[in-house]
Amino acid sequence: MATPLIELLTKPGCHLCESARHATQEVVSGFDLSFTEINVEDDPDLLERYRTEIPVLRVDGEVKDFWQINTKRLARLLEKKLAG
Repeated sequence: MATPLIELLTKPGCHLCESARHATQEVVSGFDLSFTEINVEDDPDLLERYRTEIPVLRVDGEVKDFWQINTKRLARLLEKKLAG
């Protein structure tokens, strides 16, 4: 069972990012996992690609949510990934 790579793409001063950070932390901590927060302003390619969708949640490189994190969907996804 591989540990899922969970990334939250954010930018400073983003009120949606604060909510997404809390929602993501709430879910991943329930699975004893962690996530990496990436400031898109530090990466011109990420900023260009996701400029209008921040915050963006990626799991194993795939976008799973943006603007708002659906905690129930994230929990189901992590359950599935951890099961097999």
